[in-house]
Amino acid sequence: MTRTETSRVIEDTFRAEAGRVLATLISGLDGDFELAEDGLQDALVMALQRWPQDGTPHNPAAWITTTARNKIIDRLRRNRTLARKTEQLVHEVRLQQQSESEAEMDNIPDERLKLIFTCCHPALSIEAQIALTLRTLGGLSTNEIAAAFMTPVPTMAQRLVRAKQKIRSAGIPFRVPPSSLIHERLATVSTILYLIFNAGYTAVEGESLLRTDLCSEAIHLTEVLAMLLTENNALQEDPEVLGLLALMLLHDARRDARVNDAGQIILLEAQDRTQWNRSQIAAGMGILERALALGHPGPYQIQAAISALHAEAPSSAQTDWRQIALLYAALYEMQPSPVVELNRAVAIAMAYGPRRGLALLDAAELIDALSGYYLFHAARADLLRRDGQRSPAADAYRRALSLTQNVVERQYLSQRLKEVSG
Repeated sequence: MTRTETSRVIEDTFRAEAGRVLATLISGLDGDFELAEDGLQDALVMALQRWPQDGTPHNPAAWITTTARNKIIDRLRRNRTLARKTEQLVHEVRLQQQSESEAEMDNIPDERLKLIFTCCHPALSIEAQIALTLRTLGGLSTNEIAAAFMTPVPTMAQRLVRAKQKIRSAGIPFRVPPSSLIHERLATVSTILYLIFNAGYTAVEGESLLRTDLCSEAIHLTEVLAMLLTENNALQEDPEVLGLLALMLLHDARRDARVNDAGQIILLEAQDRTQWNRSQIAAGMGILERALALGHPGPYQIQAAISALHAEAPSSAQTDWRQIALLYAALYEMQPSPVVELNRAVAIAMAYGPRRGLALLDAAELIDALSGYYLFHAARADLLRRDGQRSPAADAYRRALSLTQNVVERQYLSQRLKEVSG
């Protein structure tokens, strides 16, 4: 194996294990994120030095944890000052106790569930929760997170520092919240993971429609959350977490068919369904069935059921749009929002004709609520085009273009505008 290949293996291993190792270290450091991250970084440097010569350890996660823990203890001993002596001694004793009692990573209690809830604590802003979740559990670098959200690196770095300081200064506990708060906090955690996935599924800005790395991270983190809830004897499977995971898998299964070789958008009705990932669809369907069997339907499960109907249809023409419209109506009852109503209107248009959908989109309250939302104008333009109303369709496409910043979506809308203007 070349040095470059070894470096890639080390990088992949550290990213895969970062969440679990960091959670273990943070637990032993009473919530000190920065010291834990410093130790993990030191372990990475050591791996780059040692693994090319010694080979990959039999248990990489245990090696990383032990090395990081030893590096942290070294730091504590070197940096010990009178002012921090007591605090650092406590950290050192806890880390040594962990090291003595837990020789292998397989025997170390998985602390990631605590870390997920800490990163998504309601005392932090939504932006901070997303950034901290991607940094600690996803293993993304500050540069990668900044790039994903089109934010300057210094701004993202400060956001992460403030979030960690807030956790320490506010005394946010590193723990799974009491059972009375679990449902409320799970909803927040699920929302954060949903936002991360959506940020990758359709990028708001930039020259690509997709950020597959963000989609993959969101799926991975949701899988971790679902697994940890199942394995924790004090908790139980949550149908909405399972619904969210199913939704992500079913959406992501269409990834390869959503753009052509030139990176241009291919709408759902025109996608080559042989390119859909059938094993991923099967996994999503199975998880959705598990969620529905628990008997507590929720918004994520309904959205996953809608995606499942698309996945099951042999062709666009055979899609059960009437059932999809009914599911959107049920979703609106649970989660009333203009965007849900927009989607219901499109489903009704596909089931009963564009004029039925346009009648819903032209409701004054919907126009008012979504006047600045480009997908509203894009959907309206498409229905006007399907109904043969070329001039109004052109106006709607122009309005959508004025609100769109993603290059790929702008190209698509521009092409549609040419078609109805010619």
